[in-house]
Amino acid sequence: MRRPLVAGNWKMHGSRQSVDALLKALVEQEWPEGVELMIAPPALYVDRCVDQLQGCPVKVGGQNCATQAEPGALTGEISPAQLRDAGCAYVLVGHSERRTLFGETDEIVRRKFAAALACGLRPVLCVGESQAERDEGRTADVVGRQLQVILDAFGVGGLAEGVVAYEPVWAIGTGLTATPEQAQDVHAMIRARLAMLDDEQAQEVRIVYGGSVKAENAEALFAMPDIDGGLIGGASLNAEEFGAIARAAGRV
Repeated sequence: MRRPLVAGNWKMHGSRQSVDALLKALVEQEWPEGVELMIAPPALYVDRCVDQLQGCPVKVGGQNCATQAEPGALTGEISPAQLRDAGCAYVLVGHSERRTLFGETDEIVRRKFAAALACGLRPVLCVGESQAERDEGRTADVVGRQLQVILDAFGVGGLAEGVVAYEPVWAIGTGLTATPEQAQDVHAMIRARLAMLDDEQAQEVRIVYGGSVKAENAEALFAMPDIDGGLIGGASLNAEEFGAIARAAGRV
């Protein structure tokens, strides 16, 4: 059985004061058994989060990493080895904001995925379509292309070492969310694509949903057979809301 993952992407939010308050509230939450938990804070606060979450089941991840594992002359970049050294267990790769705002190509995402694996991090591969692409009926093509570059390099087994996060771009930060049935359709499509290559390993790959997940819709989303948790945006900045989402994952 796949263990659900509930991960929070803090994006470019937080100050030392607000991060400390949020961490204190996270430590005080009642966390469900059987659910893996992770937060991805801004890189400046990774050490702070790792230190203050000692003894708490919430792991820490990076929001981004360099395309190479080894040290180098890449001013401003953070290597996955450095994230691992700081105590991270995960790193997001290919988030739609990185793809659209920073021009990250599928090939750059592949290199980041490889670098993360080489350093012992679990990469969370973000895939998803825009509203225009959905309206044009291209969801399967777009998501399939984003997946295929990883599958060509690492196979289903390599993908199983990480996590797939389906994040429809039209539902990120917009207040819109896919219905449970819409999300399940894409998750099932992703798993079927993997199963064509290796059915056994395809059943082991965790596919989480991201896109305006809140406490009020989390349980219905997580009840779908191919939705294995969530990658949570704004709601993860509120400990009570994030805790409620995690507990919803523990009930299904």
